[in-house]
Amino acid sequence: MRPDFPLRSTAGETMTIRFSNYMPEIVATRRYLHQHPEIGLSEFETSNYVAAQLVAMGYEVTRGLAKTGVVATLCNGSSGRSIGIRADFDALPILEETGAEYQSRNPGVMHACGHDGHTAMLLGAAKILAERKNFDGVVHLIFQPAEENFGGARLMIEDGLFDRFPCDAVFALHNDPTIPFGHFAFRDGPIMAAVDECKITVNGRGGHGAEPQDTADPIVAGASIIMALQTIVSRNVHPLDPTVVTVGAFHAGGASNVIPQRAEMLLSIRSFDAKVRDQLEQRIRGIAEGQAASYGMTATVVYERGYNATINHKAETDFVRALATRFAGAEKIIEMERPTMGSEDFAYMLQARPGTYFFVGTQRTPDDPPLHHPRYDFNDDILPIGTSFWVELAEAWLPAK
Repeated sequence: MRPDFPLRSTAGETMTIRFSNYMPEIVATRRYLHQHPEIGLSEFETSNYVAAQLVAMGYEVTRGLAKTGVVATLCNGSSGRSIGIRADFDALPILEETGAEYQSRNPGVMHACGHDGHTAMLLGAAKILAERKNFDGVVHLIFQPAEENFGGARLMIEDGLFDRFPCDAVFALHNDPTIPFGHFAFRDGPIMAAVDECKITVNGRGGHGAEPQDTADPIVAGASIIMALQTIVSRNVHPLDPTVVTVGAFHAGGASNVIPQRAEMLLSIRSFDAKVRDQLEQRIRGIAEGQAASYGMTATVVYERGYNATINHKAETDFVRALATRFAGAEKIIEMERPTMGSEDFAYMLQARPGTYFFVGTQRTPDDPPLHHPRYDFNDDILPIGTSFWVELAEAWLPAK
């Protein structure tokens, strides 16, 4: 890890933030967070830790949005312009297998998505911004809970995030171990999918496996439903509309000689277009109910809308892309040809305010464990780059007079 990381300023000149005094602290922060992971909306220790650091740096700190969320505000100069930068800090219900000396101390809970690194970088940037005060305006640093499952971004907005902390634009990044180290990946418009979940229950009539004629077998009907669901993307949705319908679980029965009373399926549905999203729900309901009826059974469909699609704003994306080009060099800028089918609740912040969401590569080798894997571990070597870039972005968005 380099103690000094050169920044190409917005004026094209090279400036260097000396990290010899900062990096050990930022790495220690990341590893402390990794050791103490907490599930969304229960990140009480994490919230206390983050808030205490920010108070010590001189920020005005507000707590309690979405239960554990933290917003840190720093004003400098006379400009009324403002910026919001978000880092998520919740963990996942995964048993860690990294074997790291700083491995999770909460068995079954793990920072397997790098939110520990996201938070450490923004805390590092917070300290540098507070010491340099090389901006004119208002910086709002948003430390968000519950990105993984509970829509912490939406909850913070419902609690008045942007009413209480007006932001001209909001920004967020995510580490990506599939992207070459130190590369930045951007995309105008849709960058991550909307996600919905569905539970289909086929209600049959159970009985003895040796007397199937006296039963209504929900396994057969369920299998038919699963096969019919495959036609939605291939035959109902336009080929140019990215869509996924996945049956991730199929539960029925428990013995070879017993036909069960019911069968259950769990689906994950991904899309980008609002009309296509409605179409998917309609077709899933129609197929489940129709296929079950054709076997003399009924199907109950519970369909839940999840996160909306993450849609970047062009002007803000162009701004950050240009900044990253000066910061890292054109050779490290990746234009994403297509969006990813993963989802992200930063979508709600981008619905409420202009801004952009982008990826930073953290790949060590092509065989790196992916996000959400029990052996995934955030690459600490990216900490000076992410930290520096947030400083550069805040100072470029709010240029000092």
